[in-house]
This record gives sequence, structure tokens and C-alpha cells, in this order.
Amino acid sequence: MTEEVPSYLSPTGQEVVFLLMGAVAVGSALLVVTTRQLVHAALWLVVSFGALAGCYLVLTAEFVAWVQVLIYVGAVVVLMLFGIMLTRAPIGRSADLDSGNRVVAAGVALATAAILVTVVIDGFRTAYTPLTPGAGSASELGASVFSTWVLPFEALSVLLLAALIGAIVLSRTDIPGGPPADPPDPPDTSTSSQGDPADQSGSSPSDRSGGH
Repeated sequence: MTEEVPSYLSPTGQEVVFLLMGAVAVGSALLVVTTRQLVHAALWLVVSFGALAGCYLVLTAEFVAWVQVLIYVGAVVVLMLFGIMLTRAPIGRSADLDSGNRVVAAGVALATAAILVTVVIDGFRTAYTPLTPGAGSASELGASVFSTWVLPFEALSVLLLAALIGAIVLSRTDIPGGPPADPPDPPDTSTSSQGDPADQSGSSPSDRSGGH
């Protein structure tokens, strides 16, 4: 059901919360791709997914919001953190995370955002749906996922399983192709190489005095 679009100069409380959640989601997403620490990127991704779940709650889509939290925050991000730990990826700052194509990436991101915003505004310019709580749509969404979208759902499950198995294989040292084992520490030869100053001179003071 659509109604007349109200004035943008007098937003409701729900619209203000939605805009704040959207700003948090966009800001944390930018930090995901700009930080040079893998763990920090995964944590900022958690913030972005949480803000997106908040947007779903504001839109009275409770089921989608909790699925967002359980699957993306509780599974995908945790899987990424386990992959970082199992593959022994660098935890601190890493210059390798900067590809050097920031200008191209920013141009592509801005162009994609402009296209999406244009399509959404053009398609829903005069549409307005009041945000009223309802009975929810869990049954309809469940039927759609396990009937129409069951193949992509299962493909995503296989993809996540393959990623987990690949991380385990890469972390094993007894499997060909895995990371090499840490070499043993070299023996400390500083003490033996220096030795006694008397030995380095070739003779002791008594030997030199006896020679006279």
C-alpha cells in the first residue's frame, strides 16, 4: 500500500534512525577497504553488517535482520577470522593490502553507487510505504528460499565449506603444498667465536715471559 510522499524537510523518527544506520554502514564499509590490518577490516565488516541489520529492523523486516546477524556476522566474519588465523596471515599493519589502484577503485565505486541510486530513485520516486509493524514475513521468505532460491543457497554452503577446507589445508605443514615448517634457530656462536683473549693472542703471558 502506497501513500502520498511526505515532505523531506520533516522526516520521522524512523527515517532519521534509518539514515543514521545507513551512514554507519557506509562509513564502516569504507574503513573495511581502507584499513591495512586484516583483523580490523573483519571487525569493521561486523559493524557494517550490524548497521545493515538495524536498517532491516527499522523497515520492520525482523526475520531478514536476524538472518543478517546470524549468517553474516555470526558465520561469515567468524569464518574469515578463522581463515586469517589458520593461514598465518599477518595480523598487524601490512603494506601488501594496498593494491595501488585507489583511483580506479574509487571511480568504479562512485559509478556503481550513482547507477544504483539513480535506479532506486527513478523506480520508487512516488512510492511511499508507511513503516507499520506487522505479523512478519518469515513463512513467505522461508518458502521462497527453499523453493525458488534453493540452488544458490546450497551453492553458497558448498563455497563456504570449500573455503574452510582450503584454510585447513594451507595451515597444515605435513601436507605437500602447505606452508614450510619454521626452521630451527641457529646455534649461538658469539661466545665460542670470541673465546678467551689469551687464546686469541696465541700464547699466555707466562709463555711469553718464559721465552725471554
